[in-house]
Amino acid sequence: MLHWLDIENDAEPFPSLDYALEEPNGLLAAGGTLNPQRLLNAYRCGIFPWFEEDQPILWWSPDPRLVLKPDDLHISRSLKKCINKNLYSCTVDKAFNEVIVACSTSRKEQQGTWITDSMIDAYQTLFTLGHAHSVEVWADEKLVGGLYGVSIGQVFFG
Repeated sequence: MLHWLDIENDAEPFPSLDYALEEPNGLLAAGGTLNPQRLLNAYRCGIFPWFEEDQPILWWSPDPRLVLKPDDLHISRSLKKCINKNLYSCTVDKAFNEVIVACSTSRKEQQGTWITDSMIDAYQTLFTLGHAHSVEVWADEKLVGGLYGVSIGQVFFG
């Protein structure tokens, strides 16, 4: 059974990950708010929000999860060649708002986006508080790629 979070109590703990549904994989809870305390508590537990505009806030912790460790990163020869051409430059936290808005834009092959206005507002607040960050990729002066996420300790959740 899906656990519903109290909208009035952002300190309410999330249920154990043992209660995450197998189908859909990892759905753990619904409801609550997207305020900074709730979001940071979620990420500390390996939980993240993912929902569409017409849905309640849905909280997920799918199994398995992808974990990238910097020491295990392999850069292919073709990517090394591309990097060595210096066609692109990367920055951190220089264009957070532009990155999250670009990520929220529906692509041609998509019917919508899960990055709602409420999600954008919540992550912009986390950015202002120093918990969210962006990585930007530029071609000349044009933003051509990027990602955003939450940083807690030495872990970045993108």
